[in-house]
Amino acid sequence: MTRPPLSLCVLVAVLPLLAAGCPAGGDEPEPEPGGWPAVPVQTTWQWQLQGTINTGYDVDAYDVDMVETPQGTIDALHAAGRLVICYFSGGSWEAYRDDADQFDAADYGNELDGWPDEKWLDTRSAHVRQLMEARLDVAAQKGCDAVEPDNMDGYANDPGFPLTAADQLDYNRFIAEAAHDRGLAVGLKNDLDQIEQLVDDFDFAVNEQCHEFDECDLLAPFVDANKAVFGAEYLDRYVDDSAARDAMCAAARALSHRTLVLPLDLDDSFRLSCDG
Repeated sequence: MTRPPLSLCVLVAVLPLLAAGCPAGGDEPEPEPGGWPAVPVQTTWQWQLQGTINTGYDVDAYDVDMVETPQGTIDALHAAGRLVICYFSGGSWEAYRDDADQFDAADYGNELDGWPDEKWLDTRSAHVRQLMEARLDVAAQKGCDAVEPDNMDGYANDPGFPLTAADQLDYNRFIAEAAHDRGLAVGLKNDLDQIEQLVDDFDFAVNEQCHEFDECDLLAPFVDANKAVFGAEYLDRYVDDSAARDAMCAAARALSHRTLVLPLDLDDSFRLSCDG
C-alpha cells in the first residue's frame, strides 16, 4: 500500500490500516499533479547503498537501497523532512537478492562487466516485468517517495539478448509508468543516449561519471525541464587534487547539476560535495 499524502494522513489517522503508512513528522515533498513528488533542479542529495545509513547530512533527498535500508531509517529520514529515493536494479538479476530465485533461467543472460554477481535481464519478458512491479510494490509499501532503477541501458551493453533501442525505450517507459501508478517519482539512471526521448517520462536523473567521460551536456534536457540531475564521480584525483575537484565542481554548478565525489562502494567512507 502506498504511503498516503500528508493531508490524507491527517484525515485518516484514526484508521490504523491507513495511518500505518503515514510519516512520523517533518515536511513532506510536494506532490506533482500526477500524485508523485516533484524533484526540482535545486534538490540536494546523498547517495549511500551500503552500511548503516548516515542520516546526518543536511540535504533534501537520500538515495538508499530499497531492500537493505531498515524501515526505521526510512521513517527517520521522513521525520527529518527528507525525500527518500529507493534504489533497486531494474535491469539486472542479482544473486544476493531475496527474490533471486523467482527469476527463470531464461530471464537473465550475460554478466555485467565488473559485477560477477549480476546478470543482465531480458527486459522484454513479461515475467521480468511482473517481478519488477513486485519490487515497486515493496518501494510503495516501505513509504519510498521515489525510486532509482539501475541498469536501465542493457541494449547499449552486451546483455546476451538482442535488445534494441526501441526495446529499451519501451521497458524504461513501462518502469516509469508503473512507478507513477504507485505514487512514486522515478529517476532515469544513466542511459544518456535516450534522454531526449525519456525526459518527459522521468522526474530526475542519476548519472555516474559524466565529467570523467565528458558527457554532462547530454543531461541538459532534465535541467531545462526543471528536473534534478544527481551526479556521482569516483576518480581518486577528485579526492586527492583539490584543484581538479574545484574545476569539476565549477563545471557541475554551471550545468545546475548536484554532484558528489563518492567511493565506488557507496558506503559513506567519504563524501565530497560540489554544493559545499
